[in-house]
Amino acid sequence: MVQFEAELARVLPGDVPHRDELIEKASRHLALIASANEYMNLTRVVSPEDAAIKHIYDSVAPWRHFQGCERILDAGTGAGFPGIPLAVVLPEARFTLCESTQKKARFVDLAVEALNLSNVRVTAQRAEEVSSQQRIDVITARALAPIGRIVTLFRKALKQGTRLLLYKGPDAESELAEARSSQVDATVLCRYDLPDGLGSRTMVELRASALSAAHKRAQASQV
Repeated sequence: MVQFEAELARVLPGDVPHRDELIEKASRHLALIASANEYMNLTRVVSPEDAAIKHIYDSVAPWRHFQGCERILDAGTGAGFPGIPLAVVLPEARFTLCESTQKKARFVDLAVEALNLSNVRVTAQRAEEVSSQQRIDVITARALAPIGRIVTLFRKALKQGTRLLLYKGPDAESELAEARSSQVDATVLCRYDLPDGLGSRTMVELRASALSAAHKRAQASQV
């Protein structure tokens, strides 16, 4: 755990909220993953350097885009990313972490309990089912599926005004074009490089098309 703490202290931005608490809880989270990885396949990223950067830094780098959101759903959270690190950074938000693989969901639930994260709940339901059952401000995901597939999964939530904030790789433009052809407004919110040359990321926002919403209002007024 000491190695994880040292790497997190080295790479995490100085202005990330609750940085000291994040270092402490993220190092415990990564230690739990390393232990569980001996008997279940949670992640292939296990070295302290790679885990600190590819899991924790990557999860919290775009934290400002989640500010002010009350209800955030992490779709396909896997071992708890980006939901758990974001929940430490943004304690005022309520997080629902969805993982349809039962044993992974059990691990994440145990991790949330061990880290005493009272603003997080974990469910083994599919994220598209959860988002259709309750009001969600933002759905987020890392490496869940191509954008076209994500639009299909969460079209109902988009129509209800939910935003999608997706962690994508450096080459997101072709996927954005596909989203825009599906009556969805797709915007690149930011791009950032991971430390130590470990890659780059693009954060993409999806919303229901303003033109589509206006068209529906016009139709309704004519009835």
